[in-house]
Amino acid sequence: MELLTNPLSLTVLLPALAGLGIFAIPRERAGLLKGYALAASLAVFALSLRLWTGFDAAAAAMQFGLDKPWLPSYGIHYALGIDGISLLMILLTTFLVPLSVLASFNYIKEGSRAYYACLLFLEAGMVGVFAALDLFVFYLFWEAMLIPMYFLIGVWGGPRRIYAALKFFIYTMAGSVLMLAAILWVASAHHAAAGAWTFSIPALYAGALTEQAQFWLFAAFALAFAVKVPLFPFHTWLPDAHVEAPTAGSVILAGVLLKMGVYGYLRLAVPMFPQAAVTFAPWLAGLGVVGIIYGSLVAWSQRDMKKMVAYSSVAHLGTVMLGAMAFEPAAVSGAVLQMVNHGLSTGALFLLVGVLYERRHTRQIEDYGGLAKVMPGFAAVFMIVTLSSVGLPGLNGFIGEVLVLFGSFRVYPWLASAAVAGVILSAVYMLGMYQQVVFGPLRHTENKILKDLDLREWTYLLPLLVFIVLIGVWPNPFLRRILPAVDNYITLSRQQPAPPPAVVKLALDGEEAR
Repeated sequence: MELLTNPLSLTVLLPALAGLGIFAIPRERAGLLKGYALAASLAVFALSLRLWTGFDAAAAAMQFGLDKPWLPSYGIHYALGIDGISLLMILLTTFLVPLSVLASFNYIKEGSRAYYACLLFLEAGMVGVFAALDLFVFYLFWEAMLIPMYFLIGVWGGPRRIYAALKFFIYTMAGSVLMLAAILWVASAHHAAAGAWTFSIPALYAGALTEQAQFWLFAAFALAFAVKVPLFPFHTWLPDAHVEAPTAGSVILAGVLLKMGVYGYLRLAVPMFPQAAVTFAPWLAGLGVVGIIYGSLVAWSQRDMKKMVAYSSVAHLGTVMLGAMAFEPAAVSGAVLQMVNHGLSTGALFLLVGVLYERRHTRQIEDYGGLAKVMPGFAAVFMIVTLSSVGLPGLNGFIGEVLVLFGSFRVYPWLASAAVAGVILSAVYMLGMYQQVVFGPLRHTENKILKDLDLREWTYLLPLLVFIVLIGVWPNPFLRRILPAVDNYITLSRQQPAPPPAVVKLALDGEEAR
């Protein structure tokens, strides 16, 4: 019964159960599918809010824990728990899924039963990854996500959907096989040392591995996570997957799935193999900076709006990796917050591109122009989201980037200085796209009759705008929940934890005064 009474466990299981339940709806009542999927995803989000309200922001220990023996002879337990990092990732997931369901109402015409079931199964897998405290269970959820996303791209995607789906599957699966081998190696090493099997992630943090073993194990985990981030040069699957995926698939892919690579470094690779992490960290941070500049330059050259946003994700996730590999409180806190910020702003960008595609069936920048005259509401929302992606002060993208650059400059001054170029380039290509799409004359007759945002579209865009502004002006509630987990991450990496920099400290002092 605890599986269904523990709020964390129920948040994992409910979308999977709802996904199965969707097949019980009779074919003659197919009209209920949309409402059922939306209600189920909203119920999961409402349930996840209990994690936020019941979370102790001052504690670094795992909360809402559940530990049930599954295969006890091999030390495998269904073990769940969250800290501040996983809390925000779970809430981001449960927040984006109902918006993605609502955005799909007019897009999905055929196979809607399987489509919405895939979205719900995908949600269960994503939440499970962020909640798992058993390495074997983590791997099962990690692999389980691959299947519904493969079908979302391959069945409901664009003209080159099969190619994009196969490329996504092969890249991700190749990395996962290496991670599985490393998992078995870690568990076997613990069995040899302690005389008992365990896949408990907290227990494996204390494992005594030789420096050489740590090197190879970290390399295996790091490669699997680098593909998922994706870090340069393992990023080539991402633009194809984004361009061919349906709008909801792109939102989930950019908003949540890409964060799992960074989360893997934070939860597994660095704490489990700290000596190797110290060796690899500068190289991973360097690849992150290469991704920032490369992704920005390639995004600048794109004429397809969706592909431009896809390459911008390579740049933004490069910033996140730079912060995560700095092992410094401000940088890591900024990296975690920036994962949330990127999910909100880039998810909104894909939704806005989807709005235009539903009306004109083209994503080419030159096919638009002057939309502010016929779609003023769309132009206003697009402007806020674009400025959020650029990192305008007062919006969510600013505080995360500032913390990453501020903290990482103390560790990697040259890399942080180079990363500033990404901030400049993002303004160039994002504002350039906005100017060409929204301003100027109405160059195409088809655009003169375009309708502005309708009620359904406002419904799924407004919540994103609220959090884009809220995090920008009041990041304290999020930072307070992140910091204890970040301090624990830095301690496990065996780095000397530095005192919180003035930016974070002032934010916390202000919260205490409040």
